Amino acid sequence: MKPVEVAAEPGRFFDGGTDGPDPADRPDPASPPRIVLERVERGDVHRRTERFRLLRRVAYRDREYGVLLVPADLGGFESDLTSVPTIFTWLVPRTGRHLPPALLHDGLVHGPHEPASYLSEEGHVLDRVAADRVFRDAMRDTDTGPVRSWLVWSAVTLGTIRGGSTAWSKARHARYLATAIGTLLAITLLGVLATLDLFDVVDVLPWMGERPLLEELVGGLAAAVVVPLLLGLTWGRFAVAGCVSGIALAVLLHVTVVLALISLGYQAAEWVARRRPLAAAATAGVVLIALLALVILFIGPFR
Repeated sequence: MKPVEVAAEPGRFFDGGTDGPDPADRPDPASPPRIVLERVERGDVHRRTERFRLLRRVAYRDREYGVLLVPADLGGFESDLTSVPTIFTWLVPRTGRHLPPALLHDGLVHGPHEPASYLSEEGHVLDRVAADRVFRDAMRDTDTGPVRSWLVWSAVTLGTIRGGSTAWSKARHARYLATAIGTLLAITLLGVLATLDLFDVVDVLPWMGERPLLEELVGGLAAAVVVPLLLGLTWGRFAVAGCVSGIALAVLLHVTVVLALISLGYQAAEWVARRRPLAAAATAGVVLIALLALVILFIGPFR
């Protein structure tokens, strides 16, 4: 395994040019990358999907594979920028320093029966594992925060484990997939049990036990780090991704549930407001009155 290089080298990204005949349209290693996007909408007025088409290529000089250009076809390539579920955009926004690496990764990853979405000046063919490694190095070169870099890289590695690689046999893919799913399910189950143990519903986890609340919180947090670390080691070559993913899941489990419920409530409110505006207005009025009543009841004893 190559040693991890710490220093960022932003000069590895440069303007990849276009297909135009003008010399200014050619890749220029001396120019910084120019991210020029055209917004494209899919679907009808109620269910729109937002995509972006690159009008200039993104060029990156990788340490192993040399110069990589994305996309291969400017007219047929679209991206959703950084592929992040809405409830996690507070942690990893869709744009930022990691945008050029994200666009690069979008181009490097393609299905087994799809044409490549990148150009390699040296003629290299990259599988998904190699694309993920390039993505991780590219984030470092744009000086993306190390925590965010490892989180995003671990997330795309999970996608690779789910989708597989052309270099893997079916048995190897099944082994990686079973290990990842089993680990994440185990961490989720332990998180649920720890929560129930915290509220004295069950008493099954030795690191929780019948202790003061603060000690149980500390024990639960320690287990949320140690247990995923141990389980992540079973991921073999993806052990780092397993450890990072497991710890992130354990630590952010409750936050994710709360955000998911808020998001679900918002979506429900939007649905009602679009289809039953009078019912939505009436519900909003009832909620407002209830909130005012609670405020009055709360401040009453202090008057």
